[in-house]
Amino acid sequence: MPEIVITEFMDEAAVDRIRARHETLYDPQLVDRPDDLIAAVASASAIVVRNRTRVTAALLAAAPGLRCVGRLGVGLDNIDLDACKARDVTVYPASGANDVAVAEYVVTTALALLRRAYTATEDVIAGRWPRQQLIGREGQGKRLGLVGYGSIARQTAARARAFGFSIAAFDPFLPESDAAWADAQRLDLDDLLRTSDVVSLHVPLTDTTRHMIGADALSAMRSGAVLINSARGGVVDEAALADALREGKIAGAALDVFETEPLTAEAGRVFAGIANLILTPHIAGVTDESNVRVSRVTADNILRHLETRS
Repeated sequence: MPEIVITEFMDEAAVDRIRARHETLYDPQLVDRPDDLIAAVASASAIVVRNRTRVTAALLAAAPGLRCVGRLGVGLDNIDLDACKARDVTVYPASGANDVAVAEYVVTTALALLRRAYTATEDVIAGRWPRQQLIGREGQGKRLGLVGYGSIARQTAARARAFGFSIAAFDPFLPESDAAWADAQRLDLDDLLRTSDVVSLHVPLTDTTRHMIGADALSAMRSGAVLINSARGGVVDEAALADALREGKIAGAALDVFETEPLTAEAGRVFAGIANLILTPHIAGVTDESNVRVSRVTADNILRHLETRS
């Protein structure tokens, strides 16, 4: 029976490091077979998950010898932290390992939404020449408003400055005296939404942040503004966003995360036919390079825990 269970995809080199030292079950499709998952963890000392595996009280009960959980990423809303604490199970996010990937996604997507020039391939092939319709805007001189100013948001800000964006942020948990505010304007949420050309979300999903970007927040944004959510599904009210885009209340949006994941055809219908909308399948933090880093950090955390703690 496996001592370590890995339920979603992981860099093979990191998996091999774990296998060399502990009996390991690596099955990236295990997340989609809940009964098999419950059976697999019966003897596990550690499980490694991404964002789709739900580490619930029921799963923990099925793994009485579990000592730690490795999270291939940083969001923890799929893990019952209270239940883990009650069972003395340590949770290890891969903090910092995918910051660059998300930051590059946000800045690239912001520029694409502002420029609006990259959706006409089929028109050009067909001999149409929609040049006037595709005249967009530059990042130079625009304001990037970051909701949350943690490590990923700061990496995003550093890259956006190179394109001429000014930076504002809202983060009530970051003290005003923190050095991070030296090169970002500190605003409350209403002022940030009202004055930013690009709004990018960098907050966890909690009771406080659920639907924090809803109809009222979207109405407060500039009509030419664009919204990017690479944080967590549920922070944005998707139906309200679809309405705001159709009514021209904001100029564009990109969502990498959704309330229902994987996004079903039924849930996706709310976005049908909307222009200047980019939807991606929770991939902002996953690149070839970040997958190696995240997997390496997670393997280190799990091995260290199992081999140095009694």
